[in-house]
Amino acid sequence: MTHTHRAARYDDGGPGGRRAALGRYALLPLRLFLGVTFVYAGLDKLTDPGFLAASGPGSIGETMRAVRDSSAVPWLVDLALRDPAAFGYAIAAGELAVGVATLVGLLARLAALGGALISLSLWLTVSWQSDPYYYGNDLPYLMAWLPLVLAGAPLLSVDAAWSARRRRTR
Repeated sequence: MTHTHRAARYDDGGPGGRRAALGRYALLPLRLFLGVTFVYAGLDKLTDPGFLAASGPGSIGETMRAVRDSSAVPWLVDLALRDPAAFGYAIAAGELAVGVATLVGLLARLAALGGALISLSLWLTVSWQSDPYYYGNDLPYLMAWLPLVLAGAPLLSVDAAWSARRRRTR
């Protein structure tokens, strides 16, 4: 069989071909990974009373004090240090909301923007001192959110169901 015949069998070239179908699902693994990870991160913080404390080993307060002078945005760390526990709850609730919305595809672009902003703030504060920069894990998360900010969740999502319903009612 020639290369042309194999390619034709794999993708008929039309809008319904396998390659087109695979392309439509390309962001689904990323969406699932980020959604599950952010749900887990939020729940992990909410169920760890040590993290939500203003001081003590592993607390959000101690973490913020430790990174304050090496942060790219010390004013943001100072803001968090005004009430570390409230900041910890806000980050955890934000991660949980972003993760759930990403998994179900509810306001997916907005959820992805929220995930990107959380990742950006963590990169500029907690991970900023990583040397070389790519050792910090928050920058790759920030970059991973950007395709979902641009594309949303066009398949297997609440957004897609709402869009289909709007098209049917026109």
